[in-house]
Amino acid sequence: MPNFLEAILAQLKRADGRVVLREIHGDHFVSFTGREFLDQVQLVRSFIRSSGVQAGDRCALLAPNSIRWAAFHLAIMAEGVIVVPLYSRQAPAELAAMMKDCQPRLIFVCDTALGESVAQAWPEAPLRVLFNEVLCATTPQPRIPDAPNPRQDSDIVTIVYTSGTSGEPKGVCLNVGNLTHMLSCTTERLDQLMGATHEPDRVFHYLPFNFAASTILLLSCLTRESILTLSMDLNKLADEIRLASPNYFLNVPTLLERVRRGVEDAIGKRPAPSRSLFAKARTAWQARRARPRTRHIVARFRASAHLSKNSRALWHPLARAHMRFSAARSGNAAIFLDAWHSGTTSVRAYRNHRHLYAG
Repeated sequence: MPNFLEAILAQLKRADGRVVLREIHGDHFVSFTGREFLDQVQLVRSFIRSSGVQAGDRCALLAPNSIRWAAFHLAIMAEGVIVVPLYSRQAPAELAAMMKDCQPRLIFVCDTALGESVAQAWPEAPLRVLFNEVLCATTPQPRIPDAPNPRQDSDIVTIVYTSGTSGEPKGVCLNVGNLTHMLSCTTERLDQLMGATHEPDRVFHYLPFNFAASTILLLSCLTRESILTLSMDLNKLADEIRLASPNYFLNVPTLLERVRRGVEDAIGKRPAPSRSLFAKARTAWQARRARPRTRHIVARFRASAHLSKNSRALWHPLARAHMRFSAARSGNAAIFLDAWHSGTTSVRAYRNHRHLYAG
C-alpha cells in the first residue's frame, strides 16, 4: 500500500491537465493544474537539494495560505525533510520560541517584512528564504522524479505546534504512518459524503494551513479528485463561498457564531415588524431542529500505532475520534474535525517534551 506522499504525488500526476488548486482574487480565480502545481513542487525540491538540507532536518514554513504555501509544504515532506508550519499572524516572540524549540535549518517566508519580524525577536535565526527566491529561479535544474524520496512509516514528516492558549506551545510530531492512516479515514468518510459522482469534489478553505485540521484537509484534497479553492480575503468570506460553490468545507464554531451575531445585529437595526418576523422564524427553525434534516456522518477512527523500534508509546490514545460532516439541504457541507490526532493513531510525542501527553 502506498504511503500518503506516494498517493498524493501519483494523484497529481494523473491530474496533469485538471485544475486541483485555486485562489480567489476578487471575482475571479487563479488556478493551477496538477502539472503546474507539480512544477512548483519541483522547484522547491531542487532548491532544498542544493541548499545542503538533509533528510530529518527541519524547515519552518511561515506565510499566509496560498497555492505556493501548499507547494512548499508538499515538497519539503517529499524530500524527507520535516516541515514545521507556523501561523503568519502570530506574535514574533511566540514564533521565535517555537523555532528555537524545533531548530529549523531554513525558514521559508512569503515576504521580507515577515522574515525581519522573526529576526528581530530571534537574532540568531537561521537563513530566511523568500518564496520568490525559490519559485522564480532562472538557473535550469535537472528534473526530479515526481515520486517522493523513500520513507519509513516511523519517519517524522511534520511538527504541528499547539496554539499555546493553555501554556507553552508544544510541537506534535507526526510521522508517515500517522498521516497515511488519517488520510485513509478521511477519504473513506468523504466518499460516503459525496456518494456516487463523476466530478471532482469542490472544496473551499479559509482556515490557516498551520491549523492541524487544515493540514489534514489539504492533504485529503490532494489525495482525492478535488478542486480546493483557497480564500484570500476573510473580509469577503461570504462572497468567496458563493463564488466557490463548494460541496463541503472545513469549519469552526467561531465562524458560525460570527455569522449569527452579524445576522442578529443587522436584524436589530430593522423596524419592529422585521424583528418580529425574524423572532418567529427563529422559533420555528429551533422547533425544526428537533427533527434533524441535516445529514451527520460520524467517522470513528480506530487507533493504530506507528512507532519506531526504539520508541515506546508515551500515551494511550482515545479509542475513537470523531469527524462530523454537517451537510445542509443545499448540498454544501461544513466539516468539523474534533480531537483529530488524539484518536486516529499513536502520536510519537511532543518535541522536547516527551514526558507529556500528546493528546
